Amino acid sequence: MKKIIRLILIYAALTIGGFLMVLPFFWMISTSLKTSGQTTAIPPLWVPPTPQWENYAKALAMAPFDRYFVNSVLVTLASTAGEMITSILAAFAFSKFKFWGKNILFLILLATMMVPGELMTIPNFVTLSNWGLINTYGALIIPWLASVFTVFALKQSFESVPDELYYAAKVDGSSDWRYLWEVLVPLSKSSIVAVMILKVIGSWNSFLWPLIVTTDRHMRTLPVGLQSFTTEAGTRFELLMAASTVVILPMVIFYLIFQKYIIQGISRSGLKG
Repeated sequence: MKKIIRLILIYAALTIGGFLMVLPFFWMISTSLKTSGQTTAIPPLWVPPTPQWENYAKALAMAPFDRYFVNSVLVTLASTAGEMITSILAAFAFSKFKFWGKNILFLILLATMMVPGELMTIPNFVTLSNWGLINTYGALIIPWLASVFTVFALKQSFESVPDELYYAAKVDGSSDWRYLWEVLVPLSKSSIVAVMILKVIGSWNSFLWPLIVTTDRHMRTLPVGLQSFTTEAGTRFELLMAASTVVILPMVIFYLIFQKYIIQGISRSGLKG
């Protein structure tokens, strides 16, 4: 009996938690189908009687969202590819190589994770400004080509692969480069895909940095483009929610397809929380 009650409480808690997580998305979609007056109605109108599907066409016509989409795709793909390459190489060195000061250097890298990212905004901006990269793809991509968190996660995964495989490959005449890409990376695929998915979602949703380093509207990404619906006269909430739905939808689909790799990667690398 106690076991049944416990299961009921667990499922009830999970149901309530799931409902609370889905509610903001439901409200966003509902608001995107309302008229301007219905968005601020009291009491709130949860389901509009006549859905305004034309809000989506109006929203996409108010700004060059096709250009924003291309920018977001390019920045996401480039920064993700760059981060994965640098992180895989660094994690391989820290997990399989033996060199003086390795543990101290790794501890220093981990210590940088304690520094709030906001503190690096001004130094990064000044550096890129001196290089003449403001309003370029370089400004949107270069600061995100490396990640200590990704190095740490992949190092944990690489260390779970027995060192005997590495020594056997070396005896057979394999180079470190070949062992990394033909043995270690395939065996750690779940962890690599997991951190890659998290990187894609984070890069796609990035707002503050693209807002700071781009003043040319044609260099902005989708999250920054949502500012087009907020003016001195007020905010067109129905159009803002319509555009937000379009921006978020690709990542929702992407996450639902690959979510199993995140669970596998976290369990394999030993990360929690």
